[in-house]
Amino acid sequence: MNAKVRRVVVGTAAISMALSLAACGKAGGGDGGGDNKTIGLLLPENKTTRYETFDRPYMTEKIKSLCKDCKVKYNNANQDSEQQKKQFDALIAQGVKTIILDAVDAQATKSWVDRAAKKGVKVVAYDRLAEGDISAYISYDNFKIGELQGKGLVEALGDKAKDANVVMINGSPTDPNAPLFKKGAHSVLDKKVKKIVYEQDIPDWSPDEANKKMGAAITKLGKDGFEGVYAANDGMAGGVSTAMKKAGVKDVPLGGQDSELAGLQRIVKGDQTLTIYKAIKPQAETTAEIAVNLLQGKKIDSLTPKKVDSKSKKGVPAQLYSAQVVTKDNIKDTILKDKVYKVDQICTPQFAKDCEAAGLK
Repeated sequence: MNAKVRRVVVGTAAISMALSLAACGKAGGGDGGGDNKTIGLLLPENKTTRYETFDRPYMTEKIKSLCKDCKVKYNNANQDSEQQKKQFDALIAQGVKTIILDAVDAQATKSWVDRAAKKGVKVVAYDRLAEGDISAYISYDNFKIGELQGKGLVEALGDKAKDANVVMINGSPTDPNAPLFKKGAHSVLDKKVKKIVYEQDIPDWSPDEANKKMGAAITKLGKDGFEGVYAANDGMAGGVSTAMKKAGVKDVPLGGQDSELAGLQRIVKGDQTLTIYKAIKPQAETTAEIAVNLLQGKKIDSLTPKKVDSKSKKGVPAQLYSAQVVTKDNIKDTILKDKVYKVDQICTPQFAKDCEAAGLK
């Protein structure tokens, strides 16, 4: 190929590349470019089984059903806030204009969310109220969930409640929902039980750490030194249950949250008393719909009828769902009825006898 021809080929390639880049820029509209077909999805961790089992597939499927040619760019931060910031920044660098963010550390997000908002990026806070200029927030009334946990434990204690000493194993200090669960639970327990005799916040919602703290509580109080245990979620309730078994503690009501499969199996077996069922599907699907609407420049008013305030933003458009207590007596009318799990998933061979006794067939 002679030099003249080569220059023409290179020149043509450069022009076609420039045109394709211009087309990409045009697609994003407004502020000089971006990706109007991609939604970023950032989830905080996978120790709690719900995220990979339910939240992610529900959101992804709903996004695809509402926007056939939309792509979802997904990352899990494995409980590492720095890692999540890198994932968030990478999405911005790639031109993604709408991001669903379930923050590892909701206090840490302000600077990155604000920076993204200035570039016209819409951030939807999912499950945890991230700080910064977010466009919407979808979660539960987390104070009410704490109240439900407290009421469930008081009901399980029955006549013993007013003389009961209770241990509280609370959620992660970096999760803004954890203080609300704690506050809600305290609003009930402080009036209805004798005393909270031991209380700890557990970093990262770690079941192992919950197990250690429960072991420490038993050492301090003695195995007869408490009548009930509040654990803020099912993963930690698993750690607590193991510690109680090891110490020979029996017949002490134990509450959790999230209706995890292992938690439901403990309830059937009698190692855990209650959990909280939060219907994840409506939460996830509403979030997906909000993200698609924001991506396409449509209104979200009908999907966000409430307003909430974070420390950094007032009047965030929100939707807050309610929840319910699940015990052995109503697994059938809640979890099974809503097809969260099937009977054969809960009632594996090792739980068959307990399931039969609980009327789960």
